[in-house]
Order: sequence, then structure tokens, then C-alpha cells
Amino acid sequence: MKRILFLIIALFGAVPVFSQNDSLILNNGNIIVGELKDMDRGVAVFETPYSDQDFKIEWDGIKEIYTNTSYLITTSDGTRYNGTIRSIGNNRVKINFDKGGSTDVVFMDIVYLKSVDKGFWNKINAFVDVGFDLTKANNVMTFSTRMGIDYIAPRWLLGLRFNTNITSQTEGPNTNRTDGALTYQYFLPKSIYIPVSINYLKSSELNLNSRWTGLFGVGYYFFHTNRMYWGADIGGSFNTENYAQPDSIPNYFVKNSFEGYIGTDLNLFDIGDISLSTAARAYPSFTEAGRWRFDFNLDTKYDLPLEFYIKLGCSLNYDTNPVPGGSDLDYVIYTGFGWGWP
Repeated sequence: MKRILFLIIALFGAVPVFSQNDSLILNNGNIIVGELKDMDRGVAVFETPYSDQDFKIEWDGIKEIYTNTSYLITTSDGTRYNGTIRSIGNNRVKINFDKGGSTDVVFMDIVYLKSVDKGFWNKINAFVDVGFDLTKANNVMTFSTRMGIDYIAPRWLLGLRFNTNITSQTEGPNTNRTDGALTYQYFLPKSIYIPVSINYLKSSELNLNSRWTGLFGVGYYFFHTNRMYWGADIGGSFNTENYAQPDSIPNYFVKNSFEGYIGTDLNLFDIGDISLSTAARAYPSFTEAGRWRFDFNLDTKYDLPLEFYIKLGCSLNYDTNPVPGGSDLDYVIYTGFGWGWP
């Protein structure tokens, strides 16, 4: 009966709000009318005029979908479209392109949606989290922050990350670590992408006043589904390191080198309120014989209400030929409380 009522309303426009909004039919037969904002990592965000808070709906809990909103749509094979979506039966949907034409795809092959009817702020994702630890022994205090922002366009993504970790203690040296990255990805057909980034690291443990690494490569997503993303990329990089000569501050030295790199990124998010992301990069040097560097990052996040979350993370840097006066290994284990938008 609900299905028949919905079709009558959709066809004849008896209630204007249905003809002006997006509509979902859930697996349990319930109908939701409002605005489908986006879908990422298997979760759709839906806004209705009769609720103060947005609904979060599992993508596999939706039986049918009808939208008037236009979206940037990504499918599991890496193909990207711009258009509206309508269910056509047999677990398939039709995507009507903004510039004319259409195509049919399997509903569960859609892995990402982002509204393109909105302005600049709708294309932004951001987060910030902070952590603080206090140890009685030596009065050790550690303060950490992590923050990031992404701008998502139809064919490319621009992201910025900035992290700090400062430790002070009564007996013993204070330490600090700062890292960040400006990243750009251009998405090609069939799960291929072009990564470009500028990475920064400052670490007292490594005796680095600064390390700037610019890299360019090509990557491929092996899996891109509503449960996980897994990709790998390969390319080259240019590395500039500024370090302090031991026991002779402020005499600084600069070392430049060319490197190759190979890396992988894995994101898992179909595990309840927990998500996991990890990234690893190995850098064999072309200009320093026998030198390898390795960077590793791991973040696990537990989602709380109102877009808050708890995070546990680890960052590690290893160098077979460290700069003079520096350690070959530096790592940070991080716990924090944060908020993401949207």
C-alpha cells in the first residue's frame, strides 16, 4: 500500500514537497522525503523538514531512490558521473546526466555521492581533534592536535593536513614534532588517479628543523566499495632536509636528494561505529646509495553523536641513513577527542 501511495504522489504531484525533493523507500517499506545530501563509506546523510537532525542511513538499507538533486557519483570501477538518480527495478538505477543522456548501473555499485547543486561549503569536509596526557613522573605533559580540510570537485580533490605533538618535562629535554601535507588527486577513468603532494616534517628526535618532500606519481584503486578503499601508487620525489649540526646550534645544514617512492592506502569503514585508515610509503634514494626512508600512519576512529569522535592513531618515520645527530626512528602514539564537518 505504501508503494502504491508513493507512486501516485510521484506521478501526479499531489503533494508538492515530494516533487521538489529526494525520496527514499527503505527495505522495511518506510518512505523518507527530503534532501539526500551525500553518501560516503556506505552511509547516506538525509535531511528532512520534520526533523532537527539529519538521518544517517546504511546504503544497503535502501530499496529504491528517486532524486531531483544532482550529484557527483562514483561507482566501484572508478567511473564518475554528474546527474540525478532513479530506481528502475532489479536493484538497478538510472543515472540521468546533467548534460544529457543516461546510463544504468547496479545500485550497490555506487560508492560515493556528493551534491553538486549546493555552493562552495557543500564541497568541504573538515575535522579537528585534540589530545592531552599528564604523567606524574618528571611532570611529563604532552599536547597534540590534528586537523584537516578537503575540497572535493567533480574530477579532483585538494586536501590539507596539519599535526603537532609537544612534550615538556621537569627533568629531561622537551621534544616537539610537527607534520603536514598539501595533497592533490586527479581522478582518471577506471580507478586510476594522479597523486601530487608536498609533505612537511619537523622532529627534534630526528634532528630535523624541516624536511620538505614533493612527490608525483600514478595510482590505482584495487578495491573501491561501500566497505573499503584500497589503492597503491608509485612515482618519484624530491627531498630537502634542514638539520642542526650537533652541539653547534644555530649552524644549520641542508641536504637535497632525489627519491622514488611506492605506497599504499587502506580505509575500512563497514565495522559499526569504528573506521580505520592506514597509509604507508617507502622511499628508496636515487642519490644516496643504500638509503631508504619509510613513513607509516594509522588512525582508528570511534564515532559519537553530533559528529564527535574518539581517535587513536600512530605515526612512524624510519630512515636507514638519518641526518647527523638524529635518530633513525621517530614515532608518536596519539589519542584524542574531535569533531568532523559535515
